[in-house]
Amino acid sequence: MAGCGAPGSPPRQSGPGSALEEEEEDDDPALGCDGDLEVNPYDGLPFSSRYYELLRQRRELPVWTTKYSFMEHLEGNSGIILVSGPPGTGKSTQIPQWCAEYALSLQFAHGLVACTQPHSLAALSLSLRVADEMDLNLGHEVGYCVPHEDCCTTETILRYCSDKMLLREMTSDPLLRQYGVVVLDEAQERTVPTDVLLGLLKDVLRQRPALKVVVVTSPAMEERLRAFCGDPPVVRVPGRGPPPQLLYRDPLARGRIAAACQAVLDIHRRQEPGHILLFLASEEEIAECCGAIQTEAVALNPGLGPLLVLPLHPGVGRAAQKVYEVLEESGRERRVIVTHWLADSSFSLGTVRFVIDSGLELRNVYNPRIRAESQVLRPISKSQAESRMQRAAGSPPGTCLRLYSEAFYEQRLPPSPAPHVSETSLSRLVLLLKRLDIADMGQCDFLDRPAPESLMQALEDLDYLAALDDDGNLSEVGIIMSEFPLDPQLAKALIASCEFDCVEEMVSLAAMLTASPCFVPPSTHLEEAVTMRRRALLHPDGDHFTLINIFNAFQQHNADEGWCRKHAVSREALRLAGIVRAELLEVMQRIELPVSPPAFGTDANVLNIQRALISGYFLKVARDIDGSGNYVMLTHKHVAHLPPACCYLLRQPPQRLPPWVLYHEFTISQDNCLRVVSEIQPQMLVELAPQYYLSNLPPSESRDLLMELREKVVAVEDVPVVPEPLGEASGGEDEEREVCVLQ
Repeated sequence: MAGCGAPGSPPRQSGPGSALEEEEEDDDPALGCDGDLEVNPYDGLPFSSRYYELLRQRRELPVWTTKYSFMEHLEGNSGIILVSGPPGTGKSTQIPQWCAEYALSLQFAHGLVACTQPHSLAALSLSLRVADEMDLNLGHEVGYCVPHEDCCTTETILRYCSDKMLLREMTSDPLLRQYGVVVLDEAQERTVPTDVLLGLLKDVLRQRPALKVVVVTSPAMEERLRAFCGDPPVVRVPGRGPPPQLLYRDPLARGRIAAACQAVLDIHRRQEPGHILLFLASEEEIAECCGAIQTEAVALNPGLGPLLVLPLHPGVGRAAQKVYEVLEESGRERRVIVTHWLADSSFSLGTVRFVIDSGLELRNVYNPRIRAESQVLRPISKSQAESRMQRAAGSPPGTCLRLYSEAFYEQRLPPSPAPHVSETSLSRLVLLLKRLDIADMGQCDFLDRPAPESLMQALEDLDYLAALDDDGNLSEVGIIMSEFPLDPQLAKALIASCEFDCVEEMVSLAAMLTASPCFVPPSTHLEEAVTMRRRALLHPDGDHFTLINIFNAFQQHNADEGWCRKHAVSREALRLAGIVRAELLEVMQRIELPVSPPAFGTDANVLNIQRALISGYFLKVARDIDGSGNYVMLTHKHVAHLPPACCYLLRQPPQRLPPWVLYHEFTISQDNCLRVVSEIQPQMLVELAPQYYLSNLPPSESRDLLMELREKVVAVEDVPVVPEPLGEASGGEDEEREVCVLQ
């Protein structure tokens, strides 16, 4: 459709405005004109009947009424266009297509079209829908690019991508020269990459005036973005229809999960038409609620029709597309989509007539003082509540049930959500900005500036990792670290593995740590059998080594799904780990880092992996203070415990717990457990961690022990070396080679 004349007439390249006018004049393009086939201007093939069917649906979207106005602004002199409207109005599918029309009318002289999404799942879902609407094949003219999956080719002219991927793309192409239009969708989500892109693209526009930037947001963020972007033209999209009926219900007596389940069952019993969208606080609550609804649904009268319960969160992966699958022709099936903040703006469904909102969300909030995240259960914002309510708008209007009181809404809900840049570790962002030659963070234009304390902590951590030189710019190590799509600590550990000859193992470990957790909770009746099978995969030296074991076993069994079920591990997570591993090896080969041959299982290899890990993760070390599993962090005084799935707790017979451990993650939560734990020797920490880091540790018994060890190491280093007799040269050479490995 894009860039062509009215259906039934030859494609016209005179500009998107004229194409739009002629298209609007045809009431029924499916009828055709003069018996000619309308040709798709993007691939040169005739349009299918489905194209016209979807075109009718598109013209009924609220956003369609703004097309002419939007295209006028896009053709005008303004570099930035702001589009404001409620969710479910068609902005995310139609705006990028109109931008493709504009780019086509210019023969893509200024580049392609990119549309960013704050969530990878949304980018994938939207690209599928838009390719269908444009009558094109996904992966050709329309594609998507998300972490570890690039479904684009040289033919791609409309590219949906996660905001994280576009920001990373700027490290190799700071002016984004391959794009003529960049659409920043769902800007109200306030993710770190979208906030940073907003500032960087303002600078790009000064150097590339032909670039067009379209910022799509909710009405609540319109004024702030308008002021930030320099008062650009605004296209306001109307809502879907009359607002829904709004009800409040306090669930305190029964709890959120029970109240949500009861509300779903009550709606179903009343047999009112329409699907249900249920918002809860976390993935754990989603899983619990789905199970409870499915259990209760068994006892319902079959005459009410089936209840199809669908979880929707990042962990479901491609299964998220089930929410769009065509239902049975009988139409008696009711969908219950159980989700959280992911669907605040994404995944619009026109058939939803009931919204149930718990009013809470579980978020991880980073504290730079202790270098750890805390799980915080908190109220959503008023703008989120409004966005959720709008999902039930339409004709006829639906119902929004809030599982909290009106007083709670007025008194406890903040006006807008906190920007993620104020709640996230900034080390990875600072490394990326340094790669973009933004030496001073003050040069970057933020919608909300990060806290100075967070920026200082990020710079300090990068300095500890030797990523910065004396002038605060990226060092050679820092430049190499920025090449990897990893957190700085893991990138440094991977680089250190080149020095310690354990690259093959560290690449596998980095892939396993980057992919989603591989363990799946087994069924209750299989729990004991699964535990026995898992014990065969445990490695005596720690969880990091166990992850390598699992990945190697998965590869040896040719990614067998039956093997995964027997050991209760996720085939999808392990498949993703294989993709990540290949990506990391490709980066290492591209920048010519040495890759040592595999040696997993030898004592020297275990020692080398530990040293590589300490090179990156010396900030994440804990000590058992009483021998009973109470681990105190070195960088702060929080006490944590080993996770239930830790190899040290699962092994039989039980053995002593390691006195010193290195961990991958720690989140202050109800269980306060470390994640992925392996034993280390404190002497190795003294040898490999920067001296000024050890000196800056807060006063504690652990610090005193490390400083004592440091003094002993220094004393040993000061002892003069006595030459050995020549007769022992052969044996001495072997010993010297071993010492070199240890160093």
